[in-house]
Amino acid sequence: MLALVAAAELLGMSVWFAAAAVSPHLRDRWGLSVAEVGWLTTVVQLGFVAGTACAAALNLADLVPSRVYFAASAALAALANAGLLVAPGYGPALVSRFLTGFFLAGVYPPAMKMIATWFKSYRGLAIGTVVGALTIGKATPYLIHAARGTEMGPVVLAASLGAALAAVLVAGGYRDGPFPFERRPFSWGLAATAWRHRETRLAIAGYLGHMWELYAMWTWLPTFLLASAAARAGAGHGAVDSRFADLMAFAALAAGGLGCVWAGWAAQRLGYGRVVQIAMAASGVCSLLIGVCFDASWWILVPLALVWGFFVVADSAQFSALVTEVAPPHAVGTALTLQTSSGFLLTMLTIQLVPWLAGLIGWQWAFAVLAIGPAAGIAAIRRLPRH
Repeated sequence: MLALVAAAELLGMSVWFAAAAVSPHLRDRWGLSVAEVGWLTTVVQLGFVAGTACAAALNLADLVPSRVYFAASAALAALANAGLLVAPGYGPALVSRFLTGFFLAGVYPPAMKMIATWFKSYRGLAIGTVVGALTIGKATPYLIHAARGTEMGPVVLAASLGAALAAVLVAGGYRDGPFPFERRPFSWGLAATAWRHRETRLAIAGYLGHMWELYAMWTWLPTFLLASAAARAGAGHGAVDSRFADLMAFAALAAGGLGCVWAGWAAQRLGYGRVVQIAMAASGVCSLLIGVCFDASWWILVPLALVWGFFVVADSAQFSALVTEVAPPHAVGTALTLQTSSGFLLTMLTIQLVPWLAGLIGWQWAFAVLAIGPAAGIAAIRRLPRH
């Protein structure tokens, strides 16, 4: 069952960065600015926030059977993503991306609850495996785009096909495990109940620090790598290879899959709180160091990017596991949805903040602001009683 849910997440979440991976084609097609390219990802976050907010208000994750909720959402996300291919302009493309994010709200948070019903003592490792799989899934459009001769169509269609296959996998093979969560009748106040719970609120606050950094790094690292390569080329140290930059972006994002599994393994020995602090400290340091290595040799820059990619998402699953442990049992699904909704709302700010800073001070130092998030997240988790 862990393999099934992990595979479904890998396939289903491949639509998230489909537009970002083909942004050079979209930029040339519609004459987009850097800020407009950023909105192709930001609007996915906005759609995801809207979807998770609706799900939290309606208690969907705690009322609708997980298999049905996940499968229907993945199928609709596949259709919405495919709409990018027929979008006649930038505006319709934004609508397509918004709907993609909206429907992914039924793919990501429910999977955390689904796999938690199968694991008790190794819950952190199990959720880490699922989040690691979806991290690799989000990176796959960059890998497909890096293939020689690949244009926009194959990248977008491959991502939509993956999401459709995820729907089939869950619809046909998933069932809840032996550790189901308590169900109660619908309540408008369930989200407020989860938020008023102090331990849940602190776990969410730590997650917000993590999210301040994560998606801005994932969105703009490929651009940073290209800008660094261009700076080296301008100094007479070789030519810009966009395909290599795509491959390195895929590798850095996919390294997070290993990071998630490592964090799940480490959490069994060190505890959730200590692991998320280690991961946030390491990723925060990387966000500061990456600027120092701007325009350096690939032999220096790429290893640092891989380390950053490893740690930047490693703690994500452990925050979800932490919420499943500390939240009121009857509100676990809603608490997870509230966590992801607030976190992804915050990502919209930093996704737009980083390129704005790049325009002011250059790509070399634009990532430094992301270190604020891990520092704040560590401060929140240190206030959480030892669990």
